[in-house]
Amino acid sequence: MEVNADTMGFEGLAEGGPGAHMFGSQHTLRHYQTAYWDSALDDNRTWEEDGKVDMATRAQQRWTMLLDRYEAPHLDPGIDAALLSFMDDKKAAVPDLWH
Repeated sequence: MEVNADTMGFEGLAEGGPGAHMFGSQHTLRHYQTAYWDSALDDNRTWEEDGKVDMATRAQQRWTMLLDRYEAPHLDPGIDAALLSFMDDKKAAVPDLWH
């Protein structure tokens, strides 16, 4: 991980000043496409507009939908067998704790 004035965001802090957010700073805008992650579960609707659905419920609906739509990628049967054997060997070599 690279640590320097740019990765630390000093420019954005200086532009906004104490207590200001950095969302509109030139530093943030320059890095937005590569450094910002926007949750698909978050939105700007009010509690009533959202049907009074909380984040935990939206998360459950999202992962359920993703699992329902999941299609396993094609995997060569020989590679699949080798991976399963590797996992079995690793599991056998370590005491079962909680998993």
